[in-house]
Amino acid sequence: MSLTRRSFALSAATALASQRVLGANDRVGVGFIGYGLIGAQHVFDFKNQKDVDMVAMSETYAPRMDEGITKMGGSAKPYRDFRKMLDDKDVQAVVVSTPDHWHAMMTMLSCAAGKDVYVEKPMTLFIDEGKWMTKVARKHNRIVQVGTQQRSGRHYAAAKKLIGEGYLGKVHSVKMASFRNIMPGFGKPPEVTAPPEFDYDMWLGPSSSAKPYSPHRGIYHFRWFWDFSGGQMTNLGAHSIDIMQWYLDQKAPLSATSIGGRYALEDDGETPDTQDAQFEYNGFTATWAHHEASRGRSGTAGLEFFGTKGSMIIDRGGFEVSPDPKINPGNAIPVFKGQPVGGVARSEAAPQPWMPAIKEKGSSDEQFDLHVRNFLDCIKSRKRTIADVEDGHWTALACHLANISLRVGRKLKWDAVKEEIVGDKEAAAMMRRPYRKPWEQQLRSLLA
Repeated sequence: MSLTRRSFALSAATALASQRVLGANDRVGVGFIGYGLIGAQHVFDFKNQKDVDMVAMSETYAPRMDEGITKMGGSAKPYRDFRKMLDDKDVQAVVVSTPDHWHAMMTMLSCAAGKDVYVEKPMTLFIDEGKWMTKVARKHNRIVQVGTQQRSGRHYAAAKKLIGEGYLGKVHSVKMASFRNIMPGFGKPPEVTAPPEFDYDMWLGPSSSAKPYSPHRGIYHFRWFWDFSGGQMTNLGAHSIDIMQWYLDQKAPLSATSIGGRYALEDDGETPDTQDAQFEYNGFTATWAHHEASRGRSGTAGLEFFGTKGSMIIDRGGFEVSPDPKINPGNAIPVFKGQPVGGVARSEAAPQPWMPAIKEKGSSDEQFDLHVRNFLDCIKSRKRTIADVEDGHWTALACHLANISLRVGRKLKWDAVKEEIVGDKEAAAMMRRPYRKPWEQQLRSLLA
């Protein structure tokens, strides 16, 4: 089918699908694109929902296809080309669990085909993809859930409420980090012919990469190459940035700057193994750091908010609020254990905390279940999800700004109204990348 005829068919399918709103007791037929680490998690989570039919699986790597079909129950239909799965009328929703460079195109094509979409984070490979995805999803009235599962955690909701009510006082800074040690890296395998069970050309898809296959350019190690991913900034960093912007009601930073490089790992990767980023927001600052070759004392994967009354550290296992002591009202000098700090205190009274400490546990498994449940409920109600396509765009945007800053070597300013990098043509040109044929032509059709 030609792209023009296909576009017409997809538009017709969307019109029909939009007329049908699922009832509360209706079942949802789900098709899955990609069965890697997170893809296997999604198959498990959707299979546990009582109103889901496991309809189809699309994979470019045959062994994973076979495993995925088996885990789905054995009756799902296999598709080597995901576009044929989008023509399947039994598929009402699509779960995209592919490498990052495929997220935007698969989401947009699925929306145009009348399917609702659960797409993994990072939602985009470059900034402009987020604009395109939002436009296409709204045009076709599709439900989109982005895989930032922390938004569905009960303890994340409780922590958000505390911050919103001013429990920490005014939040003025945020620290985010992820430290681990995977030395010495993954080596430098030679470029070889792709195995016959792996459709490398389809796996490359819209990526502008023209490099031959190697065991690292495919399957898991894609994350270390700029053609396919933004490294740990867009992978792990996206989770923390998403929560930070959600809690503090921010769409994007005012500015971003980042330094780092591939300093320690001994392999052919390109994205930084060490990176530090600083963000300026309206009324507070934020930092991100990741180390791939230094775990530190116990490893860190935390998000910490600092307010004028205390601080909060939160992760998927729970959160803890640590109050600061009140200032001695007698002379505005704090007193610790009866001893003044920085001067002579007029009162020997022990300092009092601003508020009680709080410690609450969370469940990572619960977050995945509830995120899937929110998606399915929104398919039926046609309400926007807790992690809507526009939220995914703003989260990825901050990550991309940090990576662009790192690559051009200077601080960037962002205009959230015009959605553009200010006063830097070189950096602004990196907001989009060309797609390979025929995907660039397909993109123009989707955006028309």
